[in-house]
Amino acid sequence: MKRFFQPVPKDGSPAKKRPAASASSDSDSLGGDAPALSPAAAACAIGEGDSPPAPREEEPRRFVTWNANSLLLRMKSDWPAFCQFVSRVDPDVICVQEVRMPAAGSKGAPKNPGQLKDDTSSSRDEKQHEPDGRVIIAEFESFLLLNTYAPNNGWKEEENSFQRRRKWDKRMLEFVQQVDKPLIWCGDLNVSHEEIDVSHPDFFSSAKLNGYIPPNKEDCGQPGFTLSERRRFGNILSQGKLVDAYRYLHKEKDMDCGFSWSGHPIGKYRGKRMRIDYFLVSEKLKDQIVSCDIHGRGIELEGFYGSDHCPVSLELSEEVEAPKPKSSN
Repeated sequence: MKRFFQPVPKDGSPAKKRPAASASSDSDSLGGDAPALSPAAAACAIGEGDSPPAPREEEPRRFVTWNANSLLLRMKSDWPAFCQFVSRVDPDVICVQEVRMPAAGSKGAPKNPGQLKDDTSSSRDEKQHEPDGRVIIAEFESFLLLNTYAPNNGWKEEENSFQRRRKWDKRMLEFVQQVDKPLIWCGDLNVSHEEIDVSHPDFFSSAKLNGYIPPNKEDCGQPGFTLSERRRFGNILSQGKLVDAYRYLHKEKDMDCGFSWSGHPIGKYRGKRMRIDYFLVSEKLKDQIVSCDIHGRGIELEGFYGSDHCPVSLELSEEVEAPKPKSSN
C-alpha cells in the first residue's frame, strides 16, 4: 500500500509528499527478494530499510476487504497462510474490519498524553458510532474508497440495537446520496440482501435467541437477514445508485464459494453461511468491474485464515475517470 499512502516516519514527522504510485509497480515481497508484489502484499513483512517505489500516476485498482476478527490473533496463528493469499491476489489496498489491536506505546504508559480542547461552536449530531472506529474513507483523485464495519442488528429491541442499526442505515443512505465522486464501498456490512445470499433461508428467517420474538415481524430472524434490514439495504443501493459487484458478475447461488461468513463449525450453525461482506460501486463504475471474488469455501472454513469471515476481492479494469466539473450555467 506504500504506492498510494504516505508513510509516517518513526519520529512522527510528516514525510515529504510524492506522487501516487503505480498499481503495477514493483515493491517489496513477503520474503524481501521477489519483485512485482504490491505494497499490500509487502505489508505482511515490512522490514527496516524499505525503499520507496518509483513515482507513478496510476491509482489503485485491486482491493481486498476482510473482517479479521482480531488481526492480532490472525498474525499470531494464521499469518503465513494469509500472506500467501495476499501474495497471490496482489491487492493495492487491503481494508480490514474488527482489527482489535491496542494502541502503540510502552506497556503501562498513557496512550494519549492530553485531550484537545473542543472549540467548535456549530451544532453536531450525536456521535453514536465514531468511537467504535467503524468508518474509514480514503479519497483519491478520481474516487472515494469507503471501508465500514456495520453494527450488528442484534436480537432484541429492548437492547436498542435495532434503533442503532436503523440510525446507521439512515446515515449511510444520506452519505451515499451526497458523495460527489464515484464510490467504492467495501467491508462487513452485516446484511444479506436476498435469499440467494444465505445458505439456508428458512433457518435464518426463523432464527430466535432463547425463544424471543420481536414485536415487529420485520425485525424477526437472524441479525443481518431480517426483512427490515434487507429492505433498507436495497433502498441504499437504489437511492445511492450503487451496484453489488459480486452479484453483478455472479448471478447464481454458489453453495461452495458464495458466502463470506460461516457459523461455528460445531453446533446448530455448522454449515450455515451468509454473504455479508461486500464491494459496492457506483453505477458509473460497473463496466470497469473485472472480477469480484469470495476467497473462502466449504463448511470447513477453507480460506478464512482463522476468522469467521473470508476475504473478498475486487479488481477494476482501469483508472476511474475523474468527475467533470459542474457547469455554472
